[in-house]
Amino acid sequence: MTPALLAYRCVTRLAAPLLGFALNARADNGKEDPLRLNERLAKRLPPRRPGPLVWLHGASVGESLVLLELGRRLIEARPGLMLVFTSQTLTSARLMGSAVPQNAIHAMAPIDTPMAARRFIQHWRPDLCIFAEGEIWPNLILEAGKFGARRALVNARITEKSAQGWQRFRGVFRTLIGKFDVVYAADAETGARLEGLLGRAVRAPGNLKSAQSPPDANPVELARLASTFVNGRRCFVAASTHPGEEALFLDAAAGFPDAALVLVPRHPDRGDEIAELLTSRRIAFARRSKGDAPTPRDRVLLADTMGEMGLWLRLADVVYLGGGNAPDVGGHNPLEPVRLRRPVLTGPDVFNFASIMDGLVQSGLVRTVTNAAELADGLAHPPVVSEAVVSALEANADAPMIATLEALLPLIPRPLLESEGSEL
Repeated sequence: MTPALLAYRCVTRLAAPLLGFALNARADNGKEDPLRLNERLAKRLPPRRPGPLVWLHGASVGESLVLLELGRRLIEARPGLMLVFTSQTLTSARLMGSAVPQNAIHAMAPIDTPMAARRFIQHWRPDLCIFAEGEIWPNLILEAGKFGARRALVNARITEKSAQGWQRFRGVFRTLIGKFDVVYAADAETGARLEGLLGRAVRAPGNLKSAQSPPDANPVELARLASTFVNGRRCFVAASTHPGEEALFLDAAAGFPDAALVLVPRHPDRGDEIAELLTSRRIAFARRSKGDAPTPRDRVLLADTMGEMGLWLRLADVVYLGGGNAPDVGGHNPLEPVRLRRPVLTGPDVFNFASIMDGLVQSGLVRTVTNAAELADGLAHPPVVSEAVVSALEANADAPMIATLEALLPLIPRPLLESEGSEL
């Protein structure tokens, strides 16, 4: 073990007695679910069923959605397999609570202390641990290795800045990730950076987010909103927005007074903040989380809820996708609105989806905007969605997922047949 890694384990061990107080303080501030703090400490966990088990961990909403689709595919290939999903944010927890497939549960991710990591791994006894994108938690990774679990990093993404930072601790990186059974990158640039850090070849099959189906929508609710709120108006949707992007969108939409606007913040707990912005601008709005019934007299529907993106994208004539005009976010998945045949506008800072965005911009399905004037022009003259281009995109969408499944399935033991005395 490297000195830096040993120091990390010592510091997290010493800090462990104080983390209970820190978690309670976060719960008081609305950043933790007070009813799930035991999960963060890996205590009072649900029972483990007999048979093979895969643990899938992602930090927040984007990673969790990728792992949900991956988990569904794993269960299709191995019926009876138990899955445990973990994530760290309240937003992702709310999303995952009702979305996990049968034979799966969601738990809050344990804090990365040696004891909590040990309790978590010993309780679940995972056969395979799957970490998504950039999730590197040393104690959890080390405890999983001690237990003998196979480990995989999928859809890995690492920026040039992060790679340069890890170069100073390359020994730590190789100790943690170097013995993983599978390391698959989301793009060629990340693959090259990981190869430099690990000193071994890293495959880059493509971004798993390309395999995600567009979110569903209740057709009855969709028709109701189309008649009671949109009511024949053009509808502009600002989806997955971050601080500053709602104001940018409202500035751009000011030149379209007859349009219906939908604001969908990436984090619904920002609803009060956005409501204050709308009130300060004297804009009539209905708030979804409060149960308001929007009417044509409302200029804006503030969609500060979870799990309804399918509604908003289907209502849209044009989608402004957030995350590209906010610092250090890196953009969000453009494929959901594109696969619903919606024109997409987004900011230029989309490093999390650089390879996907490059292709979509070149094909004319997505346009990048840097300010309110460019966004207003995009709303007036949106990209033209080519059915042929979208169909070709969909034809190749599953390739990264298929390649990843082919690498992961051999790492999962098959349950013994009942005739051989195993419980399934």
